[in-house]
Formats: sequence, C-alpha cells, structure tokens
Amino acid sequence: MKKVVIGMSGGVDSSVAAILLKQQGYDVIGLFMRNWDSSINNDILGNPDLNQNICPQEQDYNDALAVCEKIGIPLHRIDFVKEYWDYVFTYFLDELKKGRTPNPDVMCNKYIKFDYFVKEAKRLGADYIATGHYARMEDGYLLRAIDQNKDQTYFLSQLTQDQLSNVLFPIGNLEKTEVREIADKYDLVTAKKKDSTGICFIGERNFRKFLSNYLPNQKGKIINIETNEELGEHIGLMYYTIGQRKGLDIGGTKEKLFVVGKNLEKNILYVAEGENNPYLYSDSCIIEEVNFNCNLRPTTCTAKFRYRQADQPVTLEYLNDHTIRVHYDHVKSVTPGQACVLYQDDKCIGGGIIKEVCKDGHKLWYLL
Repeated sequence: MKKVVIGMSGGVDSSVAAILLKQQGYDVIGLFMRNWDSSINNDILGNPDLNQNICPQEQDYNDALAVCEKIGIPLHRIDFVKEYWDYVFTYFLDELKKGRTPNPDVMCNKYIKFDYFVKEAKRLGADYIATGHYARMEDGYLLRAIDQNKDQTYFLSQLTQDQLSNVLFPIGNLEKTEVREIADKYDLVTAKKKDSTGICFIGERNFRKFLSNYLPNQKGKIINIETNEELGEHIGLMYYTIGQRKGLDIGGTKEKLFVVGKNLEKNILYVAEGENNPYLYSDSCIIEEVNFNCNLRPTTCTAKFRYRQADQPVTLEYLNDHTIRVHYDHVKSVTPGQACVLYQDDKCIGGGIIKEVCKDGHKLWYLL
C-alpha cells in the first residue's frame, strides 16, 4: 500500500482531500505545518487575533486533529516558523521596500509546502505528498482545476518538474460545492468553515498597521502624472499597487483616480484619472526567475499577470535561461513583483516574476 502524507491545514479542502485519498486505498498520514508565530514575529499592530482565547493557528490544528481522528488517520505536527520568515516573509518585505507588489503565496509553495514539507514527508516514509490545492496532475503536466473560479495553478507556477513529480491534488476534479457536500456528508467540523484569506499562513490583517510592525512609513507626494499637479500625500509607497483605486483619499476630480506608477527614488506616487487611462496600459514586460515545470518552451501561449485576471494571448522572447520578454496587446495594470504565469490551454507550464513593464519598446519610467 502506497503511503501519502497530506498537508492538513484545518480547512475543508485538505479535509476532503484526505477522505478521497483514503477511499482510493492509500495509507494516509496527516501533517500540520505551523509557519507563523505572532509573539516571536512581533505581529502586534493590525492583528485582530491578539485578544482571542485561542489563536487561529491553534484552532486550525484542533480542527485538523478532529478531522483526522474522525476519518481514522494519524496527524503529525511540525514548525517551519524560522524557514517561513527566512524564505517567504523576508522576501515579501524586501520586495515591498523596492516598491514592488510581491505574491508571498507563490514563494510559500516553492520553499515551504513543496520543499521543507516534502523533506519532512519523506522522513515519515511518504511515497507521495498531497495537498488541498485546486489543481490537477495528468501525464506529468500541471493542469487547471475543474472549478475555474477556485483554480490555484497560478500560485504553483514556481514549482519545478521534480517538485511536482510525486504530488497528488485529490480535489482538483471537483467543484467547491462538491467539496462542501462531501465534508457535510462526513459531518466534519470543517464542513462550513470559512475559507482562509489574507497573507499565506498569517491570515487577515489590517495591512497598513501590520506592515508598520516591520517597515517604517515614509510619506510623500501624490502627483497626477498627466498634469504634474500635486494632489495630496501618500502614507508610504509599499501600501499601493498599480491599478489601485481605493485608499487614495483624494476627492474633487471629474473621474476616479487610479495608481499608475511609483518613483522610489523621489518617493512619489503617480495617479491618473479614468479606469481606461492610457497610463494604466502596457504592451510588454520582462520576467525574471523564470521556471518551467515541463519540457514545453512555446513562443506563443497565454498568461495571467495577476491571479483573478483573464488569460491574455502573449508572445515569448527568450532573453536567456531565466529571463523572458513577454509581448502582449494593451493589457491593464501589469505590476512589477507580481507573478506572470504561462499557460497552454489547460496546462500551467510555469512562469516568472515581473521585473519591469514596457510600452512601445521602452521601460516605463514611472514604474520604478
């Protein structure tokens, strides 16, 4: 009997994934990861959980334990607090200091869930590892989930072919509603539990207050990029991302204002009026840290430049082994620091991190 170690998060998705693996005849072992410690990590300001009787991570562990006991599998527990800080959170802070918009979930999968977790799973004798991600593996390819609204391949784009070689995604063929129904059928404590949101393994935070625990605020000018008029004061470039409308606290303009760029050296936040303003659009970008999880190296495919975005047709210009110029037609709010994820039909073939954004062959000066 093949042994599978599954990451149990205390949520409904991993709970149902464990049930399905048991039904398929695997010897299933649960493994719970604790990756964040609010007291050690000075997570004070902006933390809504400080006054609770039990912290969310401990509640998640209790829920995971209750599920494992109910379905009859053992649950192990391990701490990766230091590793998460070193490889995910430090990266997150460093990118924010550069004025970029990082995606910590991508790095969490690369370094924690599919690296340190895998090493511990192998120590427990795993033939396979499994998670509750909405994704599929078929013939060595990473495929989008059946439930397109929940598909998480975007966050798995930095995984290598080797990292994906012995991975099972049991719920990738299910709709979220079906997952809930299975959990309800087995009367699991996680059946109606709300999906986790916020920063990977940290959870919901008041983002501005939370970041002030780690990075100093540096106020600066908000300038209309078209008129050069000073419109107000920003509270720190790290709090804004390209295409953002809310949180600018500026009135009196004919149309809504949107963030279109940042000047890190001068500490200026650039805005423009109108949701279809030309300053929001670009036609190419350079991505670095490029990773392919299969042998495909297309010149044309589609890409997502952020998680919820529709696929965009792109042409790839290979600059070197780890850098690609991605050409596209008039795409909105492409943002340095975000993941550009590449697809061929249902196959997620890899991606990279957006380094710079260009228009008409030139780097946009107002985008860092």
